[in-house]
Amino acid sequence: MDDARKAQAPIKGRGAASYVDGRYAVTVARGEDDGWGSVYEDLSEAPGPQTQVTEERARSIISRNQSPDVGHSQSVNPYRGCEHGCVYCFARPSHAYLDLSPGLDFETKLYAKTNAAERLREELSKPGYRCVPLALGINTDSYQPIERRYGVTRSLIEVMRDCSHPFSIITKNAAVVRDIDLIAPMAARGLASVAFSVTTLDNRLSARMEPRAAAPHARLKAMRTLADAGVPVGVMVAPVIPMINDRELEHILEAAREHGATSAGYVLLRLPHELKDVWREWLQLHYPDRAEHVMSLIRQMRGGKDYDSTFGTRMRGEGPFAQLIAQRFAKAYRRMGFDSHRELDTSQFVPPRKPSPQGELF
Repeated sequence: MDDARKAQAPIKGRGAASYVDGRYAVTVARGEDDGWGSVYEDLSEAPGPQTQVTEERARSIISRNQSPDVGHSQSVNPYRGCEHGCVYCFARPSHAYLDLSPGLDFETKLYAKTNAAERLREELSKPGYRCVPLALGINTDSYQPIERRYGVTRSLIEVMRDCSHPFSIITKNAAVVRDIDLIAPMAARGLASVAFSVTTLDNRLSARMEPRAAAPHARLKAMRTLADAGVPVGVMVAPVIPMINDRELEHILEAAREHGATSAGYVLLRLPHELKDVWREWLQLHYPDRAEHVMSLIRQMRGGKDYDSTFGTRMRGEGPFAQLIAQRFAKAYRRMGFDSHRELDTSQFVPPRKPSPQGELF
C-alpha cells in the first residue's frame, strides 16, 4: 500500500481501516504530500463510514464448486459484502469484481438479493436439478445485521421447507435463532444443521477482528438454544491465526462442546489477493510488536508465501506449525467426544411446482 494512503488508526466498528485498492481497479488515486500533510486522509478522526445497501435482482442464486477442500458442492449467498467486518474474511477480494475496495467497501457497500427466493424456487423446479444439500452463507454471512431488515435468508429457508430440500448454515451471528421455528422442524427430519464460526472467546479481540459479529458468548448461547431444540450444531474454529488466537483452540472446542456442539472443524488463516494488504494493515495497527513474527509463521505454513491456494493444503497449511495445530485439534476432538458431521437427507426432496396461471387447488 502507498505510504500516503496508509491508515493512521483503527476505525471504531469496522475491521478494515482503509480503502485497499481492488486488483481490477481501472483508476487508482495516489497522493503526493506537499509538506502540509494535506493528502493524508485520517479516517479515524472522521465520522465512521456508513453502511449502504443496494437492492439487486439476481440472475441466478445457486453457486457450485468442485473443490475437494470444501464440504459442500452447492451454496447460496443472500448478500454480497458483509457488515460483520471480519478483517480476516477470505471473501473480501470478491468485492474487487464490483470495482470496489476489498477493504472498507466490503463491509460498508452491501448488496441484497431481494429476489433470491424466487430464483431459488425456479432453479429447484428445473427438470434436470439434482438434490444436493445447500449451504447458506459460505461467501458472506447470511445472518449479517441487514438480514433483520431484508429477511432474504428466511425467505430462502421457507422455499426449502416447502419442498423438503436439505440445507446447512454456517454463521457467526446469534440472530440465527430467530428462524428456529423453521430450522428445528426441518432438523427433526434430517434436513437442516447449523455451524457457528468461533474465532476467539476474548471479547476484546473479537471486537477488533470481527467488530459487528455477535460476541463470542452470544454465539455459545445460540448454540445451546439450537441444540436444545434438536438442531445438530457444529463449531468451526476459523481462522486459526498464529500468535493471535491459536492458543485458544482447545478452549473454543471445549466451550462449544459444553454448549451442545457435536461436530467440529478448523481452518488456518487464508490471505488471497488483496486480503493480505487488509490483514497486514490491521496487524500493524493492533499488534505492531508481533506483526512480523505473525507473518513469518504464516509464510512458514504457506511454502514461504503469504498464501498458497493449492487444493489439499490451502485450508490446513503445511510445515511444523501447521502440523502442530492439526495434532492439537485431533487430540482435543477425540478427548471431547465430537462426532463426524451427519449427512443430510436428500430423499425427501419434492421439486416445487412452477406457478400456474390457473392457481392451485391443493
